Amino acid sequence: MIVLGIDPGSLHTGWGVVRRAGPKLSYVAAGTIDTSKDDELPLRLKEIYEALCAVIAEHAPEAMAVEDIFHARFAGSALKLGHARGVALLAGANAGLSVAAYAPALVKRSIAGRGQADKAQVARIVGAILGMRELPSVDATDALAIAITHAQALASQGLAARTGRVRTTKAAR
Repeated sequence: MIVLGIDPGSLHTGWGVVRRAGPKLSYVAAGTIDTSKDDELPLRLKEIYEALCAVIAEHAPEAMAVEDIFHARFAGSALKLGHARGVALLAGANAGLSVAAYAPALVKRSIAGRGQADKAQVARIVGAILGMRELPSVDATDALAIAITHAQALASQGLAARTGRVRTTKAAR
């Protein structure tokens, strides 16, 4: 199964693609969509949408996961983040992908074992899980962490379904 993870942002949107084959996770690709702060928000959102559509077309993921909204200190920043997240959700929905959302603390717990892990620690662990010699940007490694979290959740749900213990979680809805 190929999973696309998205770490949305109005200036820097990270994306990462992983493949799960049985218990093994492998790195496929990752990158960052960087927009110009000098551009108006609608133009930046269009750029993010078009780039994500290209990533989806190139890598043909079967599922997508996006970082959920967290409480930002500044309302304006949270609104812009929400717009970028909405564009990512639209790209996934238009491609017919199932889309899940994960809270940042849940992703950190699933990767690093604690919800307060910093970005550098998450990046190092993502690199170790995927056997990467060089790490992409922190936005891209965050997106890979989201993809890994979703791939693991899907595998757990598949195992539960095969053993008759199906449990629906918020992230799976």
